[in-house]
Amino acid sequence: MALTILADENIPQVKVVFAGLGTVSTFAGPCIPARKLGTADVLLVRSVTRVDRDLVTGSSLRFVGSATTGTDHVDTGALRRLGIAFAHAPGSNAESVVEYVIAAMLLVASRQREALSGKCLGIVGCGNVGGRLAARAPALGLQVLKCDPFLATGEASDYVSLQALLEASDIVSVHVPLTREGQHPTHRMLDAARLQGLKRNAWLINTSRGAVVDGRALLAWLRSGQQRTAVLDVWENEPTPDAALVRACAIATPHLAGHSFDGKIAGTIMLYQAIVHHFGLEPARDPGSGLAAPPGEDLEVRAPPRISSETEWLHAVVKQICDLEADAERMRALATLPAGCQADYFHSLRRSYPRRRTFRLHQMERESTPAGLVPAVESGLCIALC
Repeated sequence: MALTILADENIPQVKVVFAGLGTVSTFAGPCIPARKLGTADVLLVRSVTRVDRDLVTGSSLRFVGSATTGTDHVDTGALRRLGIAFAHAPGSNAESVVEYVIAAMLLVASRQREALSGKCLGIVGCGNVGGRLAARAPALGLQVLKCDPFLATGEASDYVSLQALLEASDIVSVHVPLTREGQHPTHRMLDAARLQGLKRNAWLINTSRGAVVDGRALLAWLRSGQQRTAVLDVWENEPTPDAALVRACAIATPHLAGHSFDGKIAGTIMLYQAIVHHFGLEPARDPGSGLAAPPGEDLEVRAPPRISSETEWLHAVVKQICDLEADAERMRALATLPAGCQADYFHSLRRSYPRRRTFRLHQMERESTPAGLVPAVESGLCIALC
């Protein structure tokens, strides 16, 4: 069976991986040409493309895949009613998002000349991303509080309420899906009242979905005159975020926390496996073959020279892999552009994002690492010491 596959051109290696399953053509998200969609068996998208009933009705689609962890851009109910199968890539970029959060915490702490160790990190949502972050944070000297009503079962639960977490945490990192219904909806979960419940000098990090936080309330909270810090990678009204909020954030980036090369490739491979399974096909190739790092790619991290604090030393290590200062500097330019140009610029930042490899693939000399920071490097950053 040869499939006709239509895919977002920014799904990495999509033509290489899917070539053996049929004909692969691409489009530039978020818009899909109707003439291409009409004859496709399979549609592969990213979060920038809205897949709803209007898009797929009357098409020949039998399968839709999204190379993403979240699914709020896909009307899965409409697909189900039309008999179109759906798959996505939960957890594919979880390590990448965790690494972004770690890099952000180290950058903010370094800028503010504060120790990261000793702070309390509150994690809201403890699934693929939050659970991994909770496991790694103690090696960085962080106390961890967790809030996840779907996992908080039994008397021995180590989870706390959202209110208790907000009141006690120095840093709050949000890792929840965007939902509007059910027992625990997350749409604007952090509204004005809950933001006011945060500690005086709290840091808020959101890498989940923009509308989980009320943007206007967040801007007012940041402008309150107190030392408050926000790190946002996701935005209400993407790809045209509130320019004032972009300027007010300590770190603002264009939805790229999950954009490590390895995380994106994992998503591509998960979709390949889902299609092979759904259509009962024999894999045409090992989807991971030929996708290794190019020869000569430098995955060695240089130990920084002696620096005044442990936090600054760790930040100098991580910056070599994930340079959020450079990412945020590029994003700040968006706030200076006319409204009509912002969406194209936002998308261009994502398309041109520098190749970032996962921390775990990097190595650093053990003898150059301060003895007291070995656990933080090996278990917190997960960089190999050799």
